[in-house]
Amino acid sequence: MNQPMRRWILWLAVLLVALEMGILGFALWRSSAPPAEIPPTPSVPPQIPPTPSPASPSNPELFLIGAQVHGYVGDPRDTLRVVRQVGFPWVKQQVLWSMHEPEPGSYDWGILEGFLIVSELENVKVLLSVVTAPEWSRREGGIHGPPDRPEDLARFLQVLIRRHRGRIHAIEVWNEQNLKREWQTSRGLRPEDYVELLRVAYATIKAEDPRIMVISGALSPTGIDDGVNAIDDFRYLQGMMQAGFLNYADCVGVHHNGYNIGPDVLAEEAPFLPKARTARFRGPFDNPHHSWSFKSTLWGYWEIIGGAKPLCVTEFGWASAEEYGTAPPGFEFALDNSLEEQARWIIEGFERMRAWGFVRMAILWNLDFGPKGFGPERDDNVLYSILDTRGVPRPAFSALEAYFAKLRTEED
Repeated sequence: MNQPMRRWILWLAVLLVALEMGILGFALWRSSAPPAEIPPTPSVPPQIPPTPSPASPSNPELFLIGAQVHGYVGDPRDTLRVVRQVGFPWVKQQVLWSMHEPEPGSYDWGILEGFLIVSELENVKVLLSVVTAPEWSRREGGIHGPPDRPEDLARFLQVLIRRHRGRIHAIEVWNEQNLKREWQTSRGLRPEDYVELLRVAYATIKAEDPRIMVISGALSPTGIDDGVNAIDDFRYLQGMMQAGFLNYADCVGVHHNGYNIGPDVLAEEAPFLPKARTARFRGPFDNPHHSWSFKSTLWGYWEIIGGAKPLCVTEFGWASAEEYGTAPPGFEFALDNSLEEQARWIIEGFERMRAWGFVRMAILWNLDFGPKGFGPERDDNVLYSILDTRGVPRPAFSALEAYFAKLRTEED
């Protein structure tokens, strides 16, 4: 090998070694340098849509407030005494048609009659929610579904109104008909079938007493949308719209049981709440959906109906299991809610609905299922009650007393 060639190879080897050492040095510097700062998780979600403004002005004078009671249990005088003590001007009672007309044309009014009479004496207005068709009205049997003939329900309503004329101020036609457990029929969960039942009921109620407010059956907010066990409430409501249900209702029924987030939280905001880091029940935080959110649900209904009719929230509330330490399966969110939160969120819920201006009626779920239920480990209704299992007022009870006293002062 000649001398120039030898010098060229030696120079190339030195260059390669230098290059390798440079790469190694860079790698060692990167490994010892502090890591780049990772931006913290934002405390508020990016691009949260602004809170919309009501499509109609707030009108607190037209805002009706009440509570659902278990009027079939206990002395109606005791039940209504507690209603008046808190200050509720309205009560809601669910009416089991299957109980009161066990045979066609044969009526047994039982304790419902006493409840309506006492409500009149106590000057408390009554919303009745009519559910469960008698077995004789259904070829398929069972009571948790509509009658085969809507006219059978219409006749029952006619008799009920005539017997208690002036004691009934609003009627909600059915309950959560987007769920199979409430609407069991071989035809399935068809919004048009419900609207036909509502149409016939509406005509009868208005013919008997046009002063009675007719409320469409409130749907269940649910993320289940399999078409068999449940249909998403937004989608079902759109089907009711297509079937023309607004022609047969004075008010659009809505339900929402607030889970473990407050009334001001949109569904998309929930994952960014401080509670999202500690909550045992993960639904609103891990899988944002309108059904978890009181606010998203109500505003969603208002948008779907285009502001054509007011909303009647015939069931809303927050559950707390703080003093019980137990909850039925599926209701673990009650373990995340303190009694203080339950009280605060109930008052805030009433106030928000009053201010939004498109809610005509708001009914708290519930007053007295605590002492009248089956215990907190079995009965989720107990966890929503503002009376505990001994009948002792929970903090929400006192908060509502103060709230109604404040409203009376404002009216004066």
